[in-house]
Amino acid sequence: MPSIPPAADILASLGQVTFAWDIASDALSWSDNVASVFPDLPPEALASGAAFSSVIEPSRAIRSEALGQPVPLRGGEGMPYRIEYGVRASTSAPVTWIEETGCWFAGADGRPVRAQGVIRIDNERHARDEQLVKLSRHDPLTGELNRTHLTASLAEAIEESVRFRSSCAFMLIGIDHLARINDAFGFDVADAVIAEIAKRIRARLRGGDVLGRFSGNKFGLILRNCSVDDANVAAERFLAAVREEIVPTKSGPVSVTVSIGAVSVPRHARNADEAINRAQETLDAAKGRRAGSFLLWKPNVERDAQRRVNIRVTDEIVTALNERRIVVAFEPVVEVQSRQPAFYECLVRMQQEDGRALSAPDIVPVAERLGLIRLVDHRVLELAVAELAASPKVQLSLNISPDTTMDPDWLSGIESLMAAHPGIGERLIVEITETVAIRNLDEVRGFVARLKNFGSRIAIDDFGAGYTSFRNLRKLGVDIVKIDGAFVQNIAHSADDRAFVQTLLDLARRLGIKTVAEWVQDEASAAMLREWGCDYIQGRLIGLASPKRPWDAAGKAMPAAG
Repeated sequence: MPSIPPAADILASLGQVTFAWDIASDALSWSDNVASVFPDLPPEALASGAAFSSVIEPSRAIRSEALGQPVPLRGGEGMPYRIEYGVRASTSAPVTWIEETGCWFAGADGRPVRAQGVIRIDNERHARDEQLVKLSRHDPLTGELNRTHLTASLAEAIEESVRFRSSCAFMLIGIDHLARINDAFGFDVADAVIAEIAKRIRARLRGGDVLGRFSGNKFGLILRNCSVDDANVAAERFLAAVREEIVPTKSGPVSVTVSIGAVSVPRHARNADEAINRAQETLDAAKGRRAGSFLLWKPNVERDAQRRVNIRVTDEIVTALNERRIVVAFEPVVEVQSRQPAFYECLVRMQQEDGRALSAPDIVPVAERLGLIRLVDHRVLELAVAELAASPKVQLSLNISPDTTMDPDWLSGIESLMAAHPGIGERLIVEITETVAIRNLDEVRGFVARLKNFGSRIAIDDFGAGYTSFRNLRKLGVDIVKIDGAFVQNIAHSADDRAFVQTLLDLARRLGIKTVAEWVQDEASAAMLREWGCDYIQGRLIGLASPKRPWDAAGKAMPAAG
């Protein structure tokens, strides 16, 4: 059998050494292999507990603190402990990371009198832990701070600025049109662009500035001790760093610009959330102005007032929905020759607590901006279907917002209502705006097809504002076009508007599409439209929207609008 090497040699091969610590005298004793485990530590650093603590970091008291645990229940029984720390022979030497496992023993008074155990070199594990910490703090693509730790650093910077009455700036740097790069070259090339821009920004930072990746195409930047003038200079430095040199990629050179939105803190933002929101708001404004520009957030009385209005109106809309105060008014659309009602357009109204009613122009833009329009459109659909079910001879149309055409819940809602009320789909006209038809032609085609399965007809509202081609109308299977009233209201006085409206009417007639002229103000305009072959008119001349049901008073069946 092979001979067993001395225990000290086995321990040395494992990077381990044993010790005994007489706490009363502070003397440290080590196994014979201590010099091979700690080759850089001088003998005097290993002679006593105090001397060994002097080379420990980050906390020199970690060993003595480990002995402050509860006293063992039975005398003579050791209390186990395990601690981790680093030792460094000098400030210029590397840190050696240690795992110490041992037991301490109490004297008659319950206090520690001695300890013994094993010390093991654990540099690899510590390196893994450091890597995990780094990955948890940093973006894997750029190596910069991730959003969570960037936000934490921003909060610290604001707190320091308040404490020391200094100024700093927070910037959001957005890569312009990154989606185009994704589409043209692929995500790997877009990632290379992101990484290169991070390097260029990093190369132009001052000491103490903090850079992080805020989101897919945005970087966040904290500039300490930065005045408003300094922020303007720094922003131009970053803009130039990106735009003045193309970005080389494996697919070839790519020309890129960035836009920047910034806010001065704590002057205009007292916490991290406020700083981020205002920088984002300003970045959006900069991108809206032109790509590759910079804007610094400034107070704006009108904007703040509008936001207060938005908050109030949002609350009013939600409350009105809950209290069933969202109602509809009915505006007649009449046949141009006979002036008999063809159908009625359902226009949203919101009844206020004081008895007044807000009309669509007061409700819809705010509801669209604040993401409430789908709820309003759902309610209007329910009301329209209820009217159709209650009045078998009535035909109604309703407007839906661009967002609603992409809302699967709205389609599910109308399918359920159609199933509950068979046949009413044939008396429903759904109006979509021309702009949404242009922007999402393929998606809208699917939307239109599902509605036509119920027998419903499709109208394009505000036609002419977006100059949709009639080829697209044919692709969509549109039944009716409603000519934008902005072109109709002045046809009696404007030769240009007359020519435009006549052209639209002629093209629609050739394609077999019915036409409605909106905002008809006077008999002269109505006569022109009749002569040009327009099918239906609506507007002040015919009668504006009313919450009353005109068909109840008339007591007549309505002719089909088709």
